[in-house]
Amino acid sequence: MKLTKKSHACVRLEKDGRTLVIDPGNFSEEDAAVGADVVLVTHEHPDHFAEDRLRAGLEANPAAEIWTLRSVADQLSAAFPGRVHTVGHGDTFSAAGFDVQVHGELHAVIHPDIPRITNVGYLVDGSVFHPGDALTVPGQPVETLMLPVMAPWSKISEVIDYVREVKPRRAIDIHDALLTDLARPIYDRQIGGLCGAEHSRLTPGDSTEL
Repeated sequence: MKLTKKSHACVRLEKDGRTLVIDPGNFSEEDAAVGADVVLVTHEHPDHFAEDRLRAGLEANPAAEIWTLRSVADQLSAAFPGRVHTVGHGDTFSAAGFDVQVHGELHAVIHPDIPRITNVGYLVDGSVFHPGDALTVPGQPVETLMLPVMAPWSKISEVIDYVREVKPRRAIDIHDALLTDLARPIYDRQIGGLCGAEHSRLTPGDSTEL
């Protein structure tokens, strides 16, 4: 499986000529979902869910479909009848040759005064886990953890402990649009030195084989 990092929280997975895209939000490229057979959205925040990115992808491929939680599905179902599927924690499904498990229920706490919204993570082919905006532990072995490295709701000690708890073979940074280039070496050194797994980051547009 080939993984391509897009900007911020968006990634593309390609296998056997099919493409799955997770979280094409407004920090991602305008064509982030173009070419997708399957799009997964973790939650409704605009840096993960941008309707114009999704519309571009679904219009480019009339067979493409979306799997997401209810708060997002309710905003899209009328525009794309029959192509939007609602999922929640514990669900499993297959789409375009990818097997997906859904884990998690709530967004991480930003501040006690801010109501928490729903959020789900996706484990693809039992190998790649994208948690969205939460530090959800899927409760089973993970080969590749897409690691939300910097967010208003996290601190680096929590990020490091999250990798330690999940115990993936490798962790690859996502949710990094707010992290300046000046600070990246600090994060790379501390996470890489303490997390207990192979840690790497990809420049948007770069790919790696899993």
